Amino acid sequence: MRGVQATALLRDAVREAAARWVFWGFYGLSTALILFFLFLLRIDVIEGARATVTLFGETSPRALPVTRLVRQFQGGVASFLYVAGMGLALFASAGLMASTFEAGRIEWLLSKPVSRAGILLCRYAGNVLVVALNVCYLVFGVWLILGWKTGVWDAGFLAAAATTIFMFMVLLSVVTLAATLTGSSALATMVAFALMVLSPILAQHRLMVKLLDSEFWRDVWRALYYLLPKVYEVGRINMLLIRDRAVESWMPVWSSALFGVAVLAAAVIAFSRRDY
Repeated sequence: MRGVQATALLRDAVREAAARWVFWGFYGLSTALILFFLFLLRIDVIEGARATVTLFGETSPRALPVTRLVRQFQGGVASFLYVAGMGLALFASAGLMASTFEAGRIEWLLSKPVSRAGILLCRYAGNVLVVALNVCYLVFGVWLILGWKTGVWDAGFLAAAATTIFMFMVLLSVVTLAATLTGSSALATMVAFALMVLSPILAQHRLMVKLLDSEFWRDVWRALYYLLPKVYEVGRINMLLIRDRAVESWMPVWSSALFGVAVLAAAVIAFSRRDY
């Protein structure tokens, strides 16, 4: 019975997400990008090695190596998805997580024979599922179109789906905790976006520890760098995988994963102890 109820709660979260226009806007942007590559962008391959691009009737003045051209397009799509797409997904998800604690809905959820941890995790999983489907839709769609037009089937681009979904899950744990503690979607969004903005700044820790004149502030900077999610560094790993280059360190991935697990666990504990 609990499994059936948990599935029903997950389905309810997916339905509520589907009813929000922001999520449909995300799908609309993905579809527009896919249609751009399918109909508006023409790629002419020359002797299987080089290619020219025609856009809105204008042809590129010189031919580029096919593989390089494809990776440039893939890098652009991956960057758009990782920054703009994930930001839009977090904005939409904050409202969905905060609605969990609205009067009337929270009482209905708590009446179900499912633990509070199960309720919160089902809402979290529903968000992840909806966003993951959208991300895969965009990445696989662009990958198939570029492969069909150029004959270059670069599997490294598929990593863009995995890295974007992974970092979304990490930041969604922050949104979940903020929404659990405050019930405010605006504050939850602001906290997640603040982490995205701070990440490239904290990533300069090697430079900053040389510039800071106090050992105390150097330790603070190091602590923030190692504790907070590495949004910027995971994005760089994403680009390295697309360009088929070696990744020197996977520390940004596993440290961000530990952060996400810890924050999500804190959200579950906070929800379990809160009175309604």
